[in-house]
Amino acid sequence: MGASLRALRALVLLAGFYLLSVFLLAALAGIDYAVVTHLHGAVAGKLLLVSVVLAVPIVRGLFMLRTPKGEPPAGITVGEAQEPELWAVVRDIAQQVGTRAPDEIVLIDEVNAAVGEDARLLGLLPGTRRLYLGLPLMTGLDEMQLRAVLAHEMGHYANLDTRLTPLIARGRAQLIRTIGYFHERADKKVAKERAKQERKDEKRIAKGKKAKGVDTSGEGAMYRAMAKIYLAYGNFYMRATLSTSRRQELAADLASVRVAGRDSAASALRELNALDSAHDFYMSSYATLGVGAGLLPRPGEVFGGLRRLLDARSADLDGLRRELSTEPTSPYDSHPALAERVARIEALPDDGRGGQSARPALELLADAGTSLAALEQVVLTPEALALKRVDWEDLVHESMTVYVGRGAEDIREAFAAEGAGPGLEAVLDAFDADPAVRWRVADRFPKSEEAQAATGRTAREFARPVVRRTLNQLVTVELTARGAARWQLSWSDSASLGYPADGFEDRLDTALDAAVADLPDTEPLRKLVLAP
Repeated sequence: MGASLRALRALVLLAGFYLLSVFLLAALAGIDYAVVTHLHGAVAGKLLLVSVVLAVPIVRGLFMLRTPKGEPPAGITVGEAQEPELWAVVRDIAQQVGTRAPDEIVLIDEVNAAVGEDARLLGLLPGTRRLYLGLPLMTGLDEMQLRAVLAHEMGHYANLDTRLTPLIARGRAQLIRTIGYFHERADKKVAKERAKQERKDEKRIAKGKKAKGVDTSGEGAMYRAMAKIYLAYGNFYMRATLSTSRRQELAADLASVRVAGRDSAASALRELNALDSAHDFYMSSYATLGVGAGLLPRPGEVFGGLRRLLDARSADLDGLRRELSTEPTSPYDSHPALAERVARIEALPDDGRGGQSARPALELLADAGTSLAALEQVVLTPEALALKRVDWEDLVHESMTVYVGRGAEDIREAFAAEGAGPGLEAVLDAFDADPAVRWRVADRFPKSEEAQAATGRTAREFARPVVRRTLNQLVTVELTARGAARWQLSWSDSASLGYPADGFEDRLDTALDAAVADLPDTEPLRKLVLAP
């Protein structure tokens, strides 16, 4: 479908909203005429009032003239003087696709690239074009893959997809606003009736009578019925516009293939699948690991550390690159399934451009580290920017030390409640004075149903691993506090505790076993952990 036909379709769909509204107003006017002609008195007045109240949200929807503008992603706008090589690549790709290059490039913090255009007169006149380019996206792609992504976005410009956005957005916004207003009025009517019935019940109870209860099942029915009419058209509108959106994505993929080649275009999509998951994991498990302890990585590393994770876990991510989701596309999806897009590209004839060597995409930037640090200043909250900045190794050690220490608070309280603690040495003293304190402490922690029902020796066998685990956590707190152990950063695995010497962990296991044995022996643990 050409741009002109797509524009005509978008206009027809938007006109459908107005036609529906006019039809409903005409129907209400017809009902009003019949009421005035055949009815009189209070009943006629009430029906006319209902008609007017129902007409208000319809009229409001008709006269919502301004197209809503979504909040653009936060980022840093880079000019040609700042990033000459990136701009040269973008302009070259736009020329190859046959479209006008963007007027602005904005670097953002997402695994994404997107284009927008401030088109005017419902998209009839062009406007300022912006390319939003994610630094995490550039971190995970090589230059040819990035060229494929950029060509896809320039394809949206060439196909005038961004020019039609205001038309489609206006229709969606008017439908959502009108439906929301009807539901709002229905909810208010229900709340008013509920309050009224509750007051009546209070009066009945005060008089010693039985309350009738609250029943608002019929309230707001007319409002909800009107909302359902618009919702039905809204579902049709969304399905129609989103099916167009999916076709636009497939058309833009062809631009990607023309510019970067079949293999680079396909590999870029496969890499996106892995990169998206890796970025989410990185942000939650690494970049923000220290926030609860008042820490952040060094400037530029909040987003820049992603490259370290990708390098260390490349083999783990291969599965996400190979195996794409085959879940069927919903009529309400804006993009075709990734597996379908990749399959369409890989089914194209070999263009002889496979295996092109390419440098990392970040090397297109004049100074990637500076850009990554500048992005933090725009994206992070003032509270986050005020946190202490430390190296990755210190961030992991200090954060884990804080978190393990906080987690040990409940353990200390449980031991202290039995007169054992709160420190490790006091706990071991209590074990020596009264071995049964161990099993009483275990009773203070959650149990399975089987453990709750157990008695005698069986109960002790359920309690033993609980005591051992809590004791081990106190040991960890003691060792890190003394500087005898340190939490170690790993980009390929979880953080681990580094012990002071080879064989220490084996000796610790033996000492913990001795401390929770039926006849406890705390001496090995004292010598290993508490000795100067």
